[in-house]
Amino acid sequence: MQVYVYKSRRKPDTYIYLARKDDFEVIPAPLKQVFGTPEFTLEFELTPERTLAQEDPESVLASLRERGFHLQMPPQNERPL
Repeated sequence: MQVYVYKSRRKPDTYIYLARKDDFEVIPAPLKQVFGTPEFTLEFELTPERTLAQEDPESVLASLRERGFHLQMPPQNERPL
């Protein structure tokens, strides 16, 4: 599946993956408000076998098929033991 990735200008390390380029209508209004104006970052072919830095590709694909978008939040800092 071809995927289009946009970063948030308001929230560092926060990205939205879209199944269709510039299809912001699939994003719920409250999320749009918090995310701010999306900035196009990357386009690539996503397959279940592809390695992503912070996300499980199968989860991203499922989210894209079900909702038309996938939200990637910044990684949570783990507390030291």
